[in-house]
Amino acid sequence: MSFDLVTSRDNPALVRLRKLSADGSAYRKTGSIWLEGDHLFRAALQRGWRPALAVLTEAAAQDAALTELASAAARAIVVPAALFKGLSGLESPAQIGAELSLPVAPAVEPAAASVVLDRLQDAGNVGAILRSAAAFGVRQVLALKGTAALWSPKVLRAGQGAHFGLRLIEGLAAEDLAALTVPLVATSSHTSRQLHQVALPQPCAWVMGHEGQGVSPALMARCALTVGIPQPGGEESLNVAAAAAICLYESHRQRG
Repeated sequence: MSFDLVTSRDNPALVRLRKLSADGSAYRKTGSIWLEGDHLFRAALQRGWRPALAVLTEAAAQDAALTELASAAARAIVVPAALFKGLSGLESPAQIGAELSLPVAPAVEPAAASVVLDRLQDAGNVGAILRSAAAFGVRQVLALKGTAALWSPKVLRAGQGAHFGLRLIEGLAAEDLAALTVPLVATSSHTSRQLHQVALPQPCAWVMGHEGQGVSPALMARCALTVGIPQPGGEESLNVAAAAAICLYESHRQRG
């Protein structure tokens, strides 16, 4: 496979990728997503995704492993390090990246074990929850309006490849959750039922709320069950990504 050398920052592909890198929600307009780094590139390939475009630095073009990786894309270009830096959201830019077509959002699978994200703002938290969901066998994540953009570069980096094995649906209203036939479960500090002492419904949909405000009262009212996470150290609350990991692990443990 031959790689085209691109040296102009005004190249249409680079202009498009800079927008994707700078604006976390730009993928909704462009219909494509930007992955930076060989780890995410490989994770996509392992799940059967084929990038439309690979971008390598001139140094990466001399690396046999990276050029082999780039060859999996429909097209590949080589750019000077300074131009690649303009596409990067990292302090130390990677040497390779990829552009993929944004997948068509699937319909809600009513009976699937799920995670519901209620207006989570922090991209790191959202990505970490996606990673935990994938690790513990929960394949559907439903993001309500106000949640950080699921396919933004920051969430993709925090997810570490989890995106490519999940059913991701975003922009939902609370009313859309009526499509689920599994019960909603949330954590609460105002209940005596402790997570490890309750027989959790299998499957269920875990609701994770806004970092400061928690789950909205209207959505909490929809929950069939609320449980507490023991905190013998006396902290008021857990980070939402940590709470999600604990809850998803307990669901997995009870499934046996």
